[in-house]
Order: sequence, then C-alpha cells, then structure tokens
Amino acid sequence: MLQRRYSEAVKAEVRRRMSPPMRQSVSQISAENGIHIVILYNWRKAWRLQEEVVPTSEKEPESWSAADTFTRVLETAGLNVTELNASCRERGLG
Repeated sequence: MLQRRYSEAVKAEVRRRMSPPMRQSVSQISAENGIHIVILYNWRKAWRLQEEVVPTSEKEPESWSAADTFTRVLETAGLNVTELNASCRERGLG
C-alpha cells in the first residue's frame, strides 16, 4: 500500500481546525479533506505529546479532559498577563 505524504501546510490547517475556537471533529475533517481518520488521530496524538493544546473533541473548555486542562496550564504557566490574555483570545477561551 502506498502511503500518502501530506505537506506541512495541510497539517497546519488540520491542526487549526482541531484547535479552539473551531474544535472540529476528526470525522468531519476526514470527510471533508479525504484524510484517513487514523492519520488524523495520529497527528492529534503527536501534537498533544508535544504539549500543544489540541482537545480530544470539539467540546467547550469546561468539558475538556483533565489531560487537556493540565496541558493548557503548563503551556501558559510562564506567560505574563498580556500574553495570557492574547493566548486565551486566540484559542477562543475568553
């Protein structure tokens, strides 16, 4: 079986769609882009291991798993108030 390679631009677009404020589901992205669902789950897992906030679903932040919440806390721990506010606005958190 020939394995298809995806550009960094495609991966960045998928990551943007998975992340807040869009929070689109893996199945929706797969159906719209023709990228196999397993590939999308693998990308999301890799991004989460890199401590990037990519929620496990399109749920609102109040419904995030403990791992998603903890990752967000770690990601923002060193930010000053201005940077934290900008980060929250960027991710649709406030």
